[in-house]
Amino acid sequence: QVQLVESGGGSVQPGGSLRRSCGASRFVFDMYIMGWYRQAPGKQRELVASITPNGRENYADFVKGRFTISRDSGKNTVYLQMNSLKPEDTAGYYCNAARLNYAAWGQGTQVTVSS
Repeated sequence: QVQLVESGGGSVQPGGSLRRSCGASRFVFDMYIMGWYRQAPGKQRELVASITPNGRENYADFVKGRFTISRDSGKNTVYLQMNSLKPEDTAGYYCNAARLNYAAWGQGTQVTVSS
């Protein structure tokens, strides 16, 4: 069973920054596509960013230029650096690990952007 351990998040004013972290086992880190999704109240969960085991990054248009996904192989951890946050970025953010037809989710953390 794949376990993902998330940390980070919280509340910030518009224009601020936050960083989310997601730790996994070595096998998951090396073999799975790691990603971040978000879900706002009343909306469907949507992909924010993903990164393949060989480091290829993918971003949703609404975060390009503001968010950065990265991997630290020494810590088996994936990060989501969120800069220039907007109120519309307010949502629950979830770490995801996917491979073939299997996907696992972290526990999620609320990110609130408000003045």
